[in-house]
Amino acid sequence: MASPVDTQERPSSANLKPAPRSRGADRVLLEGPHSRARELRLVLRSVRDFIRGFRTLHFAGPCVTVFGSARFDEAHRYYTLAREIGAGLSTLGFTVMTGGGPGVMEAANRGARDVGGWSVGCNIRLPFEQDPNPYLDRFLTCEYFFVRKVLLLKYSYAFVALPGGLGTLDELFEVLTLIQTGKVQSFPVVLMGREYWAPLVQQLNDMVAAGTVGGKDLDLLLVTDDAQEALAHVRDRAIKPFGLKPRETPHPWAVFGERGRT
Repeated sequence: MASPVDTQERPSSANLKPAPRSRGADRVLLEGPHSRARELRLVLRSVRDFIRGFRTLHFAGPCVTVFGSARFDEAHRYYTLAREIGAGLSTLGFTVMTGGGPGVMEAANRGARDVGGWSVGCNIRLPFEQDPNPYLDRFLTCEYFFVRKVLLLKYSYAFVALPGGLGTLDELFEVLTLIQTGKVQSFPVVLMGREYWAPLVQQLNDMVAAGTVGGKDLDLLLVTDDAQEALAHVRDRAIKPFGLKPRETPHPWAVFGERGRT
C-alpha cells in the first residue's frame, strides 16, 4: 500500500532550538479582566503562537497524534509500547506528532526515528520547563495550552492515547468532544492499555446507559493492548476513508520564506 506521506531527509538536530523563555502566559490570560491594551497584547500573543505553529507544521504531512504520560522512563512497558506504535505509524506513512516532551511522547517520536520516519512535537512552556525530546525532526514551543491543543488536533487523522495523567485526559476528551459534536470528522481514537483505561471505559459505558452520551459517539474508539490491532484500526479508519495519498504535503512558497520537510 502506498505511503500517505513522503520520506525526506530530516533537518539536523542542531537546528532545533526552543523558543525564548517567558513566564506565566496562561496564568496571566486566565486571571481575569485587564486593561484594554493588555487584553489586546494577550490576543496578539496567542495569534503569534498560532502563526508560529502553522508555519512550523504546515509541511508535516498527514499526522497521527500520540498522547501519554511524560513520567514513564525507558525501562517502562508503556515506553516500549509507545515506541512500537511510533514505528508502526511511520511505517504506515504518517508523521508522528506528540506533545514533544519526555516519557510516552519521547518514545513515540523515537519509534518514528527508528524506522526513518518523520516526527514533530508541540511542546508547552511550563514553570519547570518541559524540554523538547531529542527525537523530533521539527518542533515548536507554545505559550498557551489552548493553542497547543488546537495544533495537536489540526494536522492529525487519528489519535492514540497511552496511559497518562490529567493532561492526557484533557487532550483525549477534547478529541472525543470534537468528534461527538461534529466539529471534526470521525477520526479513529485508540486507547492503549486495557487495564489502565478500564475504569474510564466503564464510566463511558455508564454515561451511554444514562443517555448522556450516544452509543455511536464511541464507535470509533478502540481499546487494546495489541499494537498491531491499533495500527490496523488506524489504517482501516484513517487512510482509506480519507483517501490519503502520496505527496499530499503542500509545496513551499519561497516568497513567504517557507521551507518544506528538508
